[in-house]
Amino acid sequence: MATVLKSLSLAGRNLSLETGRLAGQAGGAVLVRYGETAVLVTATASAEPREGIDFFPLTVDYEERLYAVGRIPGGFIKREGRPSEKAILSARLIDRPIRPLFPKNYRNDVHVVATVLSVDQDCPPNLAAMIGASAALTISGIPFAGPIGAVAIGLLDNDLVLNPTLAQSEKSRLGLVVAGTAEAIMMVEAGAAVVPEETMLEAISQAHAAIKEIVAFIEDFYREALVHGVAKPRPEFPPLPAAGEWAEGLAARAEAKLEETIRELLAQRPGKKEREARLEEAKRQVFEEFLAAHQEEVAADPELSGRVREVVASAEKKKVRRLILSEGIRVDGRRLDEIRPIQCEVGLLPRTHGSGLFTRGETQVLTVATLGAVGDEQILDGLGVEESKRFMHHYNMPGYSTGETKPIRGPGRREIGHGALAERALESVIPGEADFPYTIRLVSEVLSSNGSTSMGSVCGSTLALLDAGVPIKAPVAGVAMGLVKEEDSFAVLTDIQGIEDALGDMDFKVAGTKDGITALQMDIKVAGITREILARALEQARVGRMAILEKMLAVIPAPRAELSRWAPRMLCLTVDPDKIREIIGPGGKVIKKIVEETGAKIDVEDDGRVFISSLDAEAGERAAEVIRSITQGVEVGQVYLGRVTRVTDFGAFVEVIPGVMGLPGKEGLVHISQLAEGRVARVEDVIHEGEQLLVKAIGLDSQGKLRLSHKDALPRPVDGGKERNEQAGNPGRDRRGPRPPRQGRRP
Repeated sequence: MATVLKSLSLAGRNLSLETGRLAGQAGGAVLVRYGETAVLVTATASAEPREGIDFFPLTVDYEERLYAVGRIPGGFIKREGRPSEKAILSARLIDRPIRPLFPKNYRNDVHVVATVLSVDQDCPPNLAAMIGASAALTISGIPFAGPIGAVAIGLLDNDLVLNPTLAQSEKSRLGLVVAGTAEAIMMVEAGAAVVPEETMLEAISQAHAAIKEIVAFIEDFYREALVHGVAKPRPEFPPLPAAGEWAEGLAARAEAKLEETIRELLAQRPGKKEREARLEEAKRQVFEEFLAAHQEEVAADPELSGRVREVVASAEKKKVRRLILSEGIRVDGRRLDEIRPIQCEVGLLPRTHGSGLFTRGETQVLTVATLGAVGDEQILDGLGVEESKRFMHHYNMPGYSTGETKPIRGPGRREIGHGALAERALESVIPGEADFPYTIRLVSEVLSSNGSTSMGSVCGSTLALLDAGVPIKAPVAGVAMGLVKEEDSFAVLTDIQGIEDALGDMDFKVAGTKDGITALQMDIKVAGITREILARALEQARVGRMAILEKMLAVIPAPRAELSRWAPRMLCLTVDPDKIREIIGPGGKVIKKIVEETGAKIDVEDDGRVFISSLDAEAGERAAEVIRSITQGVEVGQVYLGRVTRVTDFGAFVEVIPGVMGLPGKEGLVHISQLAEGRVARVEDVIHEGEQLLVKAIGLDSQGKLRLSHKDALPRPVDGGKERNEQAGNPGRDRRGPRPPRQGRRP
C-alpha cells in the first residue's frame, strides 16, 4: 500500500499527516506528528446502522500511554488502567466539534481512537489528536461534513500567541482551544486569568484564521491520499425520506396545538415538571388524533407510527424556536436577556469548613468546601509535567435532580467535564500556597437541574469558598448562553434552561469576575457561528454575570475573617533543607513521634518548607516548637549555657540545645583540655553531671561531631587571670599556682 505524507509549518513547528503505513484495517488511520509529539488516530464505522435508536452512536477514546513520556505507570499493576481526567477531557475536546458534522439521520456506530505514542511538551498531544481525528474521518469514507482544524491561543504581555510552548503556557494568562471548519467556529474551551471580553473575541478570531489554514492542509492531504488509493471517496449520504403528504398537515396541527398550550403556560407560569407534562399531553393528543384518522395507513405501514412521532417532535422544536425569533417569547415568559430568580445561602452545614447553596430558577447546587493539609493534594499520573494539584472541584449529579430513577455509579464523562469546567473557572482566583497553605477541595452536589448546572456549580463554589474564609482574589459567577438561529436571523438567550438547551443551537457557558472572563465552554449543534453572534453572546453574558454577582455578594460580600472551628490550623516553617533528615529521623522515627505526641499532621517539602496541620492550634504550635528545636543549629563562635549529660576521663558531654519529647538535643564534647585555662587533672574537679556549664562552639571534629570549650566561653583574663580561673571553678588559682594532683595519685 502506498504511503502519503504531507507537512505544514504551524506556529514555527512542523505538523505532518501520514497514512497508508499504520493500522491498515481501520476505516481511516492517520499518524500525526507535531514537533516530536506523535499520535495515531483511527476512525472506523460499523457496516450497518444500529437498530432501534434515535441518536448518533459516536464514541471517542483518547488513549494515554506513559511510555510516550518515558515513564512506567505507578501502582502495583504497572500498566495503564482507567483513563485519567486529562484523557477524558481530551476525548471530549475531540468529540464536541465533530459530532454536529455527521448527518442527522446517521445511525452507524463510529469509533474514533487517538493513541498518544510520543509527547513533546511544547506540542500538546490533544491538539494533534483533534487534527488527526478530522483527517482520519475525512479519508475514512464515513459521511463527515469536515474537515475541522484546532489550535490553542495564549496571552503573554498582552500579545496573543498561537500554540504556545510549555514555557509560554506557564506564563500565559489565557489557555484557549478553538476548533472549527473553514466557515465557522464549532467549539471553544478556555481557562483565563480574568481576560476582558474584547481580548477573548480577538483571540477566537485569530484562532479561526489559523484553523482555515489547517482545514486547507487536510483537504490537500485527502486529495493526495485519494489519488494514491489510501483514502475512500466521500459518500453521498441519502437525506431523510420524505414524510408524505400527510406530514405537512400533521405538522401544522401540531404547531397550532403546541402554540395554544405554550401561550396558556405563559399565562400560568408553572414549574418545569408541569410545563413538560402539559407539552407532552398536547403532543400526545395530536398523535392519537392522527392515528385515529389514519388507522388503515398505520396498519399497512408499521413504521408510520414512528415517523408521526418524529413529525410531532419536530413541530415542537419549530414552534418554540419561531416564537423566540419572531416574538421574543421564551417558554417560561422571560425576556431574551433575563435571568431566572436567584437565591443564595451560606453556612448551611455546621460541621463542614464552608458551604454555599445557589438556586437559579429550578437549578439548585449545594457546594461544600473542605480545607486540608498540603499532603492532601492530588497526585497526578499522566503525560503532562504537572505532578500534583492542591485545588480540586468535583461535580455530582444524581438521578433525583431531574426526577429520574437511575443507579449511582462512578462519575461519567459529563460529570468529569462539568467539574473540570468549574475548577478552571475558579483556579485563577485561588490564593497561592504561600498565602494560604491549604489543599482545597470543592464538591458540588446538583440537587435540582433545569439547565446550566455547571455554572450553578461555579456560583455555589464561590459562596462556599467565601464561607470557608478562603481569601480568593475575586468572586466568580457563571451563566449559560443559548442561541436560536434560522438562516440570517438569530437570537441569543441568557441563562438557558433545559428545553432551550435541547431545542436550541448553542450551549455557551461563560464564567468570570467583574473584570473579565475566567472560563469559557461553547458547544454548537449547527455548522458554526459567526463573530457577530460570539460578540453578542459575550456581552449578554457579561451583563448577566454582573447581575448574578450582585445577588451573591449581597449574602456574603467577602471571605469570613476566621476559618471554621472544624478546619485545621496551618503553620508553615522554613528550615535548612540539610536539616530535613533530622526532622524525619532514621526510618521516620522522629517525625512519627512528633505526630503521635501532638496529633498534628506534618508535611515536609524537599525545599525545606514544613507544613503543620492541626485542629488544635496549641498542638500545632507545640509541634512547630519541637521542629524548631530539632533544626536549631549551633553556630561556631557562639556561647551557650548547656547541661552536662556525661562525664568521662577525657572530658564532659554538654547538651547545648535540649531535646524534647524524649528526642535527643544538640550535644558536644568539652575536652578536658578545654575545661580551664590551666591543666585539669580530673574532669570532676571542674564540673559534675547535671550541672550547667557555659560553653563556646569551636568547631567540628573529623567525624562531624560538635567541639565545645568552657575556657574560651569565659571573659578575657584580667588581674593576672584570677577572674577567669575563679569562673572556671578554681578560685584563687592561677597558672603559677600549684598543680592539682593527677587522678590515681596521692595528694
